[in-house]
Parts: sequence; C-alpha cells; structure tokens
Amino acid sequence: MIKTENIKYSYSEENVVSTEFKFAVDGVDIHIDDGEFVVIIGHNGSGKSTLAKLFNGIILPSDGKILINNLSTLDDKNIWEIRRTAGMVFQNPDNQIVATIVEEDVAFGPENLGIESSEIRKRVDESLKKVGMYEYKDKPPHLLSGGQKQRVAIAGILAMKPKCIILDEPTAMLDPSGRKDVIRTVKELNKNEGITIVHITHFMDEAVDADRVIVMESGKIKVQGTPKEVFSKVEELRKMGLDVPQVTMLAYELNKNGFNISDDILTVNEMVEELCQLT
Repeated sequence: MIKTENIKYSYSEENVVSTEFKFAVDGVDIHIDDGEFVVIIGHNGSGKSTLAKLFNGIILPSDGKILINNLSTLDDKNIWEIRRTAGMVFQNPDNQIVATIVEEDVAFGPENLGIESSEIRKRVDESLKKVGMYEYKDKPPHLLSGGQKQRVAIAGILAMKPKCIILDEPTAMLDPSGRKDVIRTVKELNKNEGITIVHITHFMDEAVDADRVIVMESGKIKVQGTPKEVFSKVEELRKMGLDVPQVTMLAYELNKNGFNISDDILTVNEMVEELCQLT
C-alpha cells in the first residue's frame, strides 16, 4: 500500500538536499502492506507528522520516492487519486469539518469526486453507521463532543472509499472517553473492513494492538517491530524520551526488583496471568 525509498524532507526555504539543513525526515524506507495496522510513535520533532503529510502528498520529498498503491506522489496527475486512496485524518477535527450539518459534511468529499447523488446518500449512511454516528446525522457538528467530531471526520474519509487511512495524532485533543471511541472505531475499520491504517500518536497505549510499531527520532527510524518487540526495549525507548504502556513499565520495575516476569507484557490480562504463575 505504501512504499518509501530513502525519502528526505527539509523545511528550509530552498527545500533541497544539503548537509546544511536538518531534515525533518532523513533517509526513511518504509513498506506498509495492504490491510496492515501500523502505528508510528516518536516525541515532538521526531518527523512522524511530516511523514504523514508526505504519505498524502500534502508535501513532496526533497529526495527519494513515495509510492501509494503504486502511484508516485511526485507525479502531479496522481495526487487526487492518491488522496482518494489514502485519506487523511488530522489532529483537530474542527479543521476538517466544513459543513453545518453532520451528513452534509460527510457528503462533501464524494460530492467533490463527482459521485452520483443516490450513491452519495448510500455512502453517507454507511459511513456514519460504521463509526457509530448515524443517529447524529442531522445534528450541527458544533454540538458534538471532540470524540464525536473526530468520528465524523473519519466518516467523511470513509465516504470516499479509501483503501488506507492515515491518522495524524487524531486523539491528541480528546479526553479519555473520546480517545477510546476513536481508537475503537479505527480498530474496527481495520479488522472488519480491511482498511490499511497508519496511526501516528504519542500515546503508547494506542499502539498495543497494532501489527507493527515504528519508532522515529530526529527524522530517522530507530526501532520497529511488533508491539511486544518494540516495547520490551524499555531502556532504549526511555533514552529517546518515550514512555511504554503502563503495564509494560510495571513488568520492567518488577523485574528490576527480583521478580521473574516476562518483559513483553502489554495488557492487564497478560500481567494477571504472569502474577498468578508466581503464586
């Protein structure tokens, strides 16, 4: 679905390859398979949000190549098809919602694609049902909670029938309840609809159920693997200024204090099983 080849990006005015400039993304190679659920984490300034914009063709690489479903972002004639294939959900849903009624907002994307009216009606209803917001279709978005607005934003992307959804810190501005709603929706879309998910976040707990976790620092990929493989590297992640899921940190501290506990625990249930074996 997504393939990058040694991509670099500099925010300098010249936006050219030069050792004089610090690259926000610096020589990144990523392959993301169709239907995969990938989480990208890293502290502020690590390059993860820049990578999201590169995936969607919002910005173009200073060097290297990006293919989205075998279409190059460097070819202008591919951009709209790329954005149709890989929809983008941003951090602040208010920046993405454009209409005064929920169903009108969800219809905005398909209308701009020139989809026939009866098909738009069908897509709007299906998309709102998939994210659990159908009962709010006649509501003004400004009356919704942050989590509900974000689910409407996701429905707007779904109505364009994407094969991939890129989410750039979609829960950063939400309360815990809103976060849970959005993450549950994203997981269901991946599992039930087979949509490729690229989820960029700084909440470690949101990466636990991913197929793969990619850790970025200073524009480079530093660690990648399954959640268990990545989060077992507690010391390495802490040196990069990152946390690990709370249960994993508990296992780490117990091990330091002489308890023989697996170092790749990610969930409360796994912790309970480990502790029961000690008794």
